[in-house]
Amino acid sequence: MFVTLITQAIRFGVVFLYGSTGETIVEKSGHLNLGIPGIMCMGAIGGCMGANIATKAGSGAFGVIIAAIFFAMLMAGMMGAVYGFFTITLRCNQNVTGLIITTFGAGTLGFWGSMMGREGTTFFEASKVFTAPMFGEVGSDWFSTIFLSHGVLVYVGIVIAIIVAIVLKHTRTGLSLTAVGENPGAADAAGIKVIKYKYTACILGAAISGIGGAFYLLDCTRGSLEYVIEAMGWLAVALVIFSLWRPNIGILGSFIFGLLYILPNYVEGVGFAEKEILKIVPYAVTALVLIVISFFNKKETQPPAGLGVNYFREER
Repeated sequence: MFVTLITQAIRFGVVFLYGSTGETIVEKSGHLNLGIPGIMCMGAIGGCMGANIATKAGSGAFGVIIAAIFFAMLMAGMMGAVYGFFTITLRCNQNVTGLIITTFGAGTLGFWGSMMGREGTTFFEASKVFTAPMFGEVGSDWFSTIFLSHGVLVYVGIVIAIIVAIVLKHTRTGLSLTAVGENPGAADAAGIKVIKYKYTACILGAAISGIGGAFYLLDCTRGSLEYVIEAMGWLAVALVIFSLWRPNIGILGSFIFGLLYILPNYVEGVGFAEKEILKIVPYAVTALVLIVISFFNKKETQPPAGLGVNYFREER
């Protein structure tokens, strides 16, 4: 049971990793996007549609995966563009805009799922491509089961997090994005195209988060539309804080969150109420991290200074 628990923790943790990596990019630009849960819902719709279309067209496994990723990123990226338009161009309240997008995305997924159910459309066949081990048939030993038995999107999510971490810390583009999030006025004065960076971050971050939604439905739930993604999205936002806005730390954090998320299903001898209490542990851990880092007033443990503040560019 222990090996199964760890394996599933990695699998579910990657859902949080996609969402937190995308949200980290957005927050590095100075925008707090609380619409990530809804954006992941839209990504799930796009991913399922893309996978279903490719499956019916007779595409191979590679074609199905590419189609799912493309449509997931397209749908989620569009929502990121909408968020960017309202918060960057129109300078609307970021929190309110994000919550509206979450409500819209969750409602749209619920409506779309019920429509698919009435039509008898399922995504079980398409999901087989995503649940199939990337490295083919592996041994039954604990190492192979834990590390080599996952579908391709698990490893893609980890690679994306590593790449984003490297770009943010070691490239000119990443440092410019960080400067935009810290002080957009100073970045603008230094010649950095603030609006361009903000829009790019909002769209790209949303697109990456959208893959997480598609992964959850097509891998974790094997194509079932009976599960809710919205809660996963909120935990992804919490993971950004837990990982101190560092996607590389988010890889470990996602495993911890995944473990805490599925742990109630493996605990025996406890009632329903106790299991529900266990589900709030990830949020409690995040709150504890916030309390701890508040005692260490170090720049690297703090959110971007301009987070949540809309930028108004004065005429020059």
